[in-house]
Amino acid sequence: MSIAQPAQATRAESTVERIRSIDWPAIESELGAQGCAVLPGLLTADQCRALAALYETESIYRSRIVMSRHGFGQGEYKYFAYPLPPLIAALRATLYPRLAPIANRWNDVMGIAVRYPKTHAAFIERCHRADQKRPTPLILQYGAGDYNCLHQDLYGEHAFPLQVAILLSEPGTDFTGGEFVLTEQRPRMQSRPEVVPLARGDAVVFAVSQRPVQGTRGPYRVNLRHGVSRIRSGRRHTVGIIFHDAL
Repeated sequence: MSIAQPAQATRAESTVERIRSIDWPAIESELGAQGCAVLPGLLTADQCRALAALYETESIYRSRIVMSRHGFGQGEYKYFAYPLPPLIAALRATLYPRLAPIANRWNDVMGIAVRYPKTHAAFIERCHRADQKRPTPLILQYGAGDYNCLHQDLYGEHAFPLQVAILLSEPGTDFTGGEFVLTEQRPRMQSRPEVVPLARGDAVVFAVSQRPVQGTRGPYRVNLRHGVSRIRSGRRHTVGIIFHDAL
C-alpha cells in the first residue's frame, strides 16, 4: 500500500463534509434561475495542486483526447479509468444524491418519465446494464490559445442532467482568459450567454443539455451548451465530474 492512499482518503473525507454543509436549496434556486450555480471553495488549494499533478500519471487514465483532431477546440483532456482516484470517486458519490432530487423535479416539470435513484451506485448500475461502462470523469489541460467549443456531454441513452466542473488553477496567476461559458437557447429567441467567474477550488454545477423554464403559458424546455473561452496566457487545469458512464 502506498503512503499516499491515507492522505488521499483524508482529503476526500474533508471534501465530503464541505459538500454536506452546502446550502442545497439555494443551489437549486440558482440552477432554476440561471442553469448553473457556483460551489465556492469545494476543493482546497492543496487538493487542486494534487489533482493537477495527476495529469502526467498515464496509468490512471483510459484515454487521451486532443481536441483539435476532432473539431472540439484546442487543448486536451483525459478520461480517468476505473478505479477512480479516491477524491474523484468521493466527489461523484457525494454530489450525486444532492443533485438527483433536483434532476427528478426538473424531469417532472418537463414531463420526462425518467427518474434517478437515490444513490450514484444504483444509477451507475443502470448505465452498466445498458452497456455504458466507461467512466467519464475527466481532467482538462489548456495552454495559451486553447479553448473548448460549446458542447454537451452526452454519452449514451442514460445521461444524468447535471454535471460539475472544478477549476484547479489560479486565475490571474496560473493563467489569464479561459472563462467558463454557458449558452442557453430558448424557443424562438436568440441564445443567452452566461460567463461564470471561478476561483481555484470553486466548482460550477450546470445543466448538461436542457432545463425547465417557467413561461407565461407554463414551463418549457431550453437547451444549453457549455465551453471555455480562449486562454490568453499560462496553463489551466479543470476536473469534470460527469455522473453517467459512456458506451
